[in-house]
Amino acid sequence: MALYSDKVMDHFMNPRNVGDIPGADGVGEVGNPVCGDMMTFYVKVKDDRLAEVKFKTFGCGAAIAVSSMVSEMATGKTLDEAMKITNESVAEELGGLPKNKMHCSNLGADALHAAIENYRARKRGEPAATAAAAHARDHDECTCPFCDAEIDEEDPICRSCGVEFLECPACGKLASNKDAACPHCGAALRKKA
Repeated sequence: MALYSDKVMDHFMNPRNVGDIPGADGVGEVGNPVCGDMMTFYVKVKDDRLAEVKFKTFGCGAAIAVSSMVSEMATGKTLDEAMKITNESVAEELGGLPKNKMHCSNLGADALHAAIENYRARKRGEPAATAAAAHARDHDECTCPFCDAEIDEEDPICRSCGVEFLECPACGKLASNKDAACPHCGAALRKKA
């Protein structure tokens, strides 16, 4: 059985709606510091519908495919309809994702929801920075990219497989002790002896 479906590979190799939207009505960003996946969604709203949805993603092929699929699923929907898109429905639409990618890479619906909430907050007159911060995803629990066990971001070691996580000296985000460079900023990692 192939690791990724043909649909995942298509969206990875030919992502739709990549880029940003100058003067976007809403912007939402989510990320998983353990895995390194970061997604930013931009939305333009017209008559309570998502007239345009674009994204920028830093991450693995699954993260790019998820972002592309979310942008297609959301474009043209009302805000309420788009808020009903779930990470599970995205994975299903893609023909499934490997279990170890469900929590790390499948954050697209969360980023879309954050962009919609950012738009709604702006519409209520809240400052954009406050709105974005208020709706940033809080990752109390993540999944280890090596064994798929749930981990706490504050814990430097996966209790299931024993992989130790390092803090990047350049950006301060978490990386695995198996990484030669930070997946977030590319800085060389100093490994413990």
